[in-house]
Amino acid sequence: MPTVLIEGPYRFYFWSYDCVEPRHIHVQRDRRHAKFWLDPILLEQSHGFRGKELREIERIILANITLLREAWDEHCSRA
Repeated sequence: MPTVLIEGPYRFYFWSYDCVEPRHIHVQRDRRHAKFWLDPILLEQSHGFRGKELREIERIILANITLLREAWDEHCSRA
């Protein structure tokens, strides 16, 4: 489960076996987690995050979208 980015309390990662799905990123903070599609950026699911936090996470994803997409492409091309 490669961690791509840590910003503040949030860890952004994906699972190696997820390469069969479209590009996406998982986000974790404590026992909360969410999944966002990257093309386009869209919340897929969330457990425990409130709306304000989800908007902050989406802002972080948008600010780092090139990094996240490139990390996915690099890893999944080898999988």
